Amino acid sequence: MSRRRFACAMAVVFVFMVTGTGFAGDVEILGVKFPTEKTIEGKTLKLNGVSYLKKLGFVKVYAVGLYLETPTKDPKEVIESEQVKYMLTHYLTSRATAKKVSEGFIELMEKGNPKEMVDDNRADIDKYASWLNKDMKPGLTSESVYVPGTGLTLTYQGEVRGTIPGNTFAHMYYRYNVGEKANKKIREGLLGLGG
Repeated sequence: MSRRRFACAMAVVFVFMVTGTGFAGDVEILGVKFPTEKTIEGKTLKLNGVSYLKKLGFVKVYAVGLYLETPTKDPKEVIESEQVKYMLTHYLTSRATAKKVSEGFIELMEKGNPKEMVDDNRADIDKYASWLNKDMKPGLTSESVYVPGTGLTLTYQGEVRGTIPGNTFAHMYYRYNVGEKANKKIREGLLGLGG
């Protein structure tokens, strides 16, 4: 085989490998680019889905992406699976004050989970909400990482705020994002269902 033909064959193999494993470039939504893969806690996570939140039909609040070790469209799998999970939220407005972000988080946790579970985990919900104590503005981010055996860790505006141990709180967190009572657009987007 000539060098040129070999080089062409290798280029085809390379393109197949790249596109076949999800390296198709960034996914962009509302001007925010989400890489298709991220390395978190030494694991390679793939972008499961992206979505966004708008208020009043035109105020862009945030764009969000969900990364999983094993991508899935099954909400139960997202909620309950013991794998490293990562959510990255890019804020797009200055209207997301600390008060609104904190109160919004509590409201969504209460709405998206059974009342008994909310009552039993009220202290952790309040603790997590207390970490959301700085106003957001365009360009700032909130990141959550779930690590089996460790718990759910919040990094807010680039600062690690703390970890809620165990998996119960993490289940509640992902349930409010992709469970039955989640915002439909957010749910379908994060599950990769084209929402």
